[in-house]
Amino acid sequence: MARRAREGAPARDVRQGALSRDVAAVAERLGLAFRDPALLREALTHSSATGLAGSALRSNERLEFLGDRVLGLLMAEWLIERFPAEREGLLMRRFGMLVAAETLAGIASGLGLGDDLLVASDPAGPGIHTRPNVLADALEAVLGAAYLDGGLDAVRPFFRRVFAPLVEAEPARPPLPAKSRLQEWLQGRGHALPVYTLVSAEGPSHAPVFIVAVSAAGREAQGRGGTRRAAELAAAEAWLAGVQA
Repeated sequence: MARRAREGAPARDVRQGALSRDVAAVAERLGLAFRDPALLREALTHSSATGLAGSALRSNERLEFLGDRVLGLLMAEWLIERFPAEREGLLMRRFGMLVAAETLAGIASGLGLGDDLLVASDPAGPGIHTRPNVLADALEAVLGAAYLDGGLDAVRPFFRRVFAPLVEAEPARPPLPAKSRLQEWLQGRGHALPVYTLVSAEGPSHAPVFIVAVSAAGREAQGRGGTRRAAELAAAEAWLAGVQA
């Protein structure tokens, strides 16, 4: 939900991305054809831009909610097709890595969605449009918008094109995520399971920053992320990196 600016806080304006100039051009660059261009505009409108004075914009939160489900269905469909003999456990591992926020943010950045986003200008930092969780949400919102506009048959070609480099490069046996690798390392050496502790959660609701510490085998490491899960994964990676250094 958009918040009103506090008294004395720097005034914020809508950062005018490419979307504000030509929605059709953005759709063409993405390789999508929208019968209702307003859906794409909504998909690339961040909640920070909707609470400003005189704004009639609608944020992409509802489309992101829908797009998350579209993403899940299309990814599960593709993995079943790509790995026809694989068991559920391995499919779930692949699925989790391919739909992780970090993966989505990388794809969104490669598509230039950050430059298209309509967000409130941020005088305190490099900009909301560069944050990984915001980029990930924008990609999901685009998937949701494309689905509403034309159904699964319309969104599937776009989805497969942008995810192909990752899905087609999937190894015969997917690697374990950092938390699982850390747990296996500890159990293989007779240590207790790691303990994850939330150190801090700061920032506005639309762009939170979590810091998590992990303690195991007498060592501690910290990780930062846009979600608590992302911060836990970063902490586990940092812990493992310290052992291997």
